[in-house]
Amino acid sequence: MGNNDKGNRRRSGLLHVLGPGIITAALVFGPSKMTITSKLGATYGYDLLWAIVVAIFFMAVFTSMASRIALATDRSFLSLIKDRWGKPVSVLVGIGVFLVTASFQAGNSTGVGISLAETTGLSSKVWILLANALGIALLFFKGFYKILEKIMILLIVIMLGSFIVTFFLAKPSAGNIAKGLVPSLPEGSLGLVIALFASAFSIVGALYQSYMVQERRRLSPDLRQKPSDSLPGILILGIMASIVLICAASVLHPAGVVVTKATDMSKTLAPLFGEYAAHLFLIGLFGASFSSLIGNASVGGTLLGDALGYKGQLSSNVVRILIALVMIIGAFVALQFDKAPLELIVLAQSVTILVVPFMGIAMFSISNDRSIMGRYVNTPLTKLVAGVGLLLLLVLAVVNIKELFFK
Repeated sequence: MGNNDKGNRRRSGLLHVLGPGIITAALVFGPSKMTITSKLGATYGYDLLWAIVVAIFFMAVFTSMASRIALATDRSFLSLIKDRWGKPVSVLVGIGVFLVTASFQAGNSTGVGISLAETTGLSSKVWILLANALGIALLFFKGFYKILEKIMILLIVIMLGSFIVTFFLAKPSAGNIAKGLVPSLPEGSLGLVIALFASAFSIVGALYQSYMVQERRRLSPDLRQKPSDSLPGILILGIMASIVLICAASVLHPAGVVVTKATDMSKTLAPLFGEYAAHLFLIGLFGASFSSLIGNASVGGTLLGDALGYKGQLSSNVVRILIALVMIIGAFVALQFDKAPLELIVLAQSVTILVVPFMGIAMFSISNDRSIMGRYVNTPLTKLVAGVGLLLLLVLAVVNIKELFFK
């Protein structure tokens, strides 16, 4: 009995240590990521599988960097920005992240509504209301972080299970998977590759890891955490994105299906493998949508709360109200327009172009500062790799500016 208790405590401790990385993976892997990866596989087959590997590699580097910042200091990221560049800059970053998450939240609400509507036959609007009501209700439970951690771990397990079964049903070619890992850029694919990098290499998601690590430390100060604890979560993110692309390459590409939304995969699976296969995929879509619905809102509310002086802690009622506000905005837009209007997407992209490169530079600058980081300061190799990642972010920003304003 004693050994069983000890084993259970060890497993529980491990899950708590991995929790921040799992939360980051769950909030980044939303319906937009599923749509992009499905479209990549449907349009170009296995050819762009390498792009996921590269994007996830840089995501892992910056997520680990955020973890080290959190372990090196009790100060929040935006308070460090405030010290270095002034309060107006930290407030602008907080507002920018809030606007970005609020703008993209409609897609998460829509993903939850559609996945449950196609499974149950009830209106998607009913499910949008219920999902957001549940998300807001969870905010005001005592110990919201622990609830968030458990929900995200459960949803990750559901997503992984449904996608892995879909993977084996699709029977992908091992040879084609291997060829897809060799970098190439098919004609006309640049726009989708940029969209993939922008979503999979998420600086906002990586940065939020620092807040989750500090939240976990506040709740369990005796729990030992390491920068590498974030890596399993990011690896899971990469596996899920790769599986969706591979399944799309195996099932949608040969059929010539043009992907416009995340549910297109389920509609193609049904006639090939039966309704249960379609429902299985929709369960995975629900997991991706609901985890992003809560996680994305938490990012926006936490960083704006921190910028306004509430320390970005999930125990703060102001932070919880701001998180709820992101959910309410997303639900309202989803119910009114069925998806985010083009103007809202353009606003989100415009704000992202300004905010994300600065956040990446700020993370890099702070993590190079030995007076803050101590033994957690960047190694020369990390500086080199992260510098390449920053260059990639800046190139993406320039390309996005050209696409948005100089078409």
